[in-house]
Amino acid sequence: MARAVFMCGPAGSGKSTYARRLEAEGFQLLSIDREAWERGHRAMPLPPDAESAIVEDLRDRLLDLVRRGHDVVLDLSFWSRRMREEWRSVLAPTRVVPETVLVATDPGTALARVERRSAAQPDGFPLPADVARR
Repeated sequence: MARAVFMCGPAGSGKSTYARRLEAEGFQLLSIDREAWERGHRAMPLPPDAESAIVEDLRDRLLDLVRRGHDVVLDLSFWSRRMREEWRSVLAPTRVVPETVLVATDPGTALARVERRSAAQPDGFPLPADVARR
């Protein structure tokens, strides 16, 4: 049976780094940042309509991949229990029980990483300081 891993943690915690490690091990990586980048977005947070469209596409791709037996890592924030439950319910018909990986990084390190970001690559979207702190 396929595996699904939810990357959980604040911006700058190292979620994308860990997700890329799983990708190198054979997981299919679904990333809201990568998808936004491919669609031409260069700033976060995304406009609500763009975010909704990306999330819907990622859900469809997730279901397709796990139904075909592929392991998948989702690089989203999964910052709220509600969000994690919503995505678990997406997977429920497939009987795949997702694993949640919490990347715990001290706030100072995470904020410093976010401050160093530039819009030069998809996993490095800069964030306004107030958004990063939240």
